[in-house]
Amino acid sequence: MKNWEDIATTSEHHAVVEIKKSFQNGDYQDVAMSRSEKKALESQLVRLMHHIVKWKIQPEKQSRSWILTIKDARREIKSWKKYSPSLNDDFVKSIWADAFSEALDNAETETGIPTKDVLELTWEEVFEIEYVLN
Repeated sequence: MKNWEDIATTSEHHAVVEIKKSFQNGDYQDVAMSRSEKKALESQLVRLMHHIVKWKIQPEKQSRSWILTIKDARREIKSWKKYSPSLNDDFVKSIWADAFSEALDNAETETGIPTKDVLELTWEEVFEIEYVLN
């Protein structure tokens, strides 16, 4: 499969030429796969951030289930990054603000608790801290 992230960042003309070649060769899945992989990673990032926000705003409801969800989302993201090199840390950083905004909205909608005090999530909070029950 082509590395569409690299192709797209090389030049618009090069990207158009490669897309045209893929379509001419009948490689529709190759072109579509890149987009679906990005959406899947973004969905997992939102899910991960959503549970970390809930962890912060509802400490009394922290559970093993939340820990499992955080670990599972981290594993999924790691797997996407492993098998699709274009889905690297730079890509994650490029979607970070939108994913965080969506996670805040989801957490507030689910819990009914305002999330205005959660101003940010750090890379460490999202990918490195081990969440445990007290």
